[in-house]
Amino acid sequence: MEEVKTETPVTTTAYEHAGFGVRLVAAIIDGILISVVTGIINGIFGTALGAGTSLMSTDVMTDEAAAGLIATAIGGSFILMFVNMAISWGYYIVMTGAKGATIGKMIMKLEVVDENYQKISYGKAALREIVGKFISSLVFCLGYIWVLFDDKKQGWHDKIAKTYVIKKS
Repeated sequence: MEEVKTETPVTTTAYEHAGFGVRLVAAIIDGILISVVTGIINGIFGTALGAGTSLMSTDVMTDEAAAGLIATAIGGSFILMFVNMAISWGYYIVMTGAKGATIGKMIMKLEVVDENYQKISYGKAALREIVGKFISSLVFCLGYIWVLFDDKKQGWHDKIAKTYVIKKS
């Protein structure tokens, strides 16, 4: 009796890596969204900081009080800067960790995946967004431009976190 072998068809999914242009548009959309949120916060707290320092122009303020106001304004500005960074990092990490994409990437139908083309963890999202993007920005943003020359269209931040940005079908 002759044995008949049947082959089960193997299906593989081909993923298209997202190029520089579409990723840039997504980044611009995200930048606008973050700027609106941080702009509102900066407007509210910046006005409060400015109102305090405007008192320095009155003749009734002592030098010590003026120095205290300046120190408060500088300290407040640093706090505001850290709040802005936290909002930006939080947005990118939470959106990428939870949804695999920021709003800009969703609009452009992109997704960030790991080396196995699976959803990335919050830890991997944090590594990509904080460490990876810092390094990508160091030398004339060469780490971002690298997407243009890489076979898998990875920036340095993608290589560091072992991620890809793919086009969703």
